[in-house]
Amino acid sequence: MGIAESKPVRATERGSREPRWQALVALLAVAGLSAALPRELSIGPTWLFPAIIGLLLVPTILFHRAGRHQMDRILGFAATSVVTIELIASVLRLVFALPSGREDPTALLQSAALIWTTNILVFALWYWRVDAGGPHGRESREAHATGAFLFPQMTLLPEARAAAGQRWSPNFLDYLFLAFNTSTAFSPTDTPVLARWGKLLMMIQSIISLAVLALLAARAVNIL
Repeated sequence: MGIAESKPVRATERGSREPRWQALVALLAVAGLSAALPRELSIGPTWLFPAIIGLLLVPTILFHRAGRHQMDRILGFAATSVVTIELIASVLRLVFALPSGREDPTALLQSAALIWTTNILVFALWYWRVDAGGPHGRESREAHATGAFLFPQMTLLPEARAAAGQRWSPNFLDYLFLAFNTSTAFSPTDTPVLARWGKLLMMIQSIISLAVLALLAARAVNIL
């Protein structure tokens, strides 16, 4: 199958800047989910990680609006790393808390659901931020022809793209769909992964999702 060649072009010329608000909402949602977790599953007070994310988001937005994309990218990676640390810490605390059997079943189910949802959002942020140079790198190209993930739109023949007038490029919702499938099917569905770093991230995401679900199943058997 042919893949169209891409050439550098300004985002304003392409006429389709990639929206950032979707990733912003996801990051805020992760902060809210972190605050909703019991204190036993979080590092420090419940307000700590949401406060750190808030402090990182403000300059990130300002740098983006000012066109300082390098600083925007650095702070974006910092915010994503922070929520990843919180996610891993919550999973580890959940693993060590389950054998005690002292947790209320309802609270345990709610905590596991929060962690499972956080897992999807965190890895969607990683895929969105790293693939093909991140959002700024993707929108600087005429079309999305190369990347770590082979989206179905990338397999269209150049003639088919030209006839349809398509200048397609993935945005955060595409990576969110990929992350959701990884946490539910434990594999990509319609989007094969090509890069090794993408395979590694998807393996980690699947392990976290499987661990949370397996621990819940084991706890449910004990309760019954």
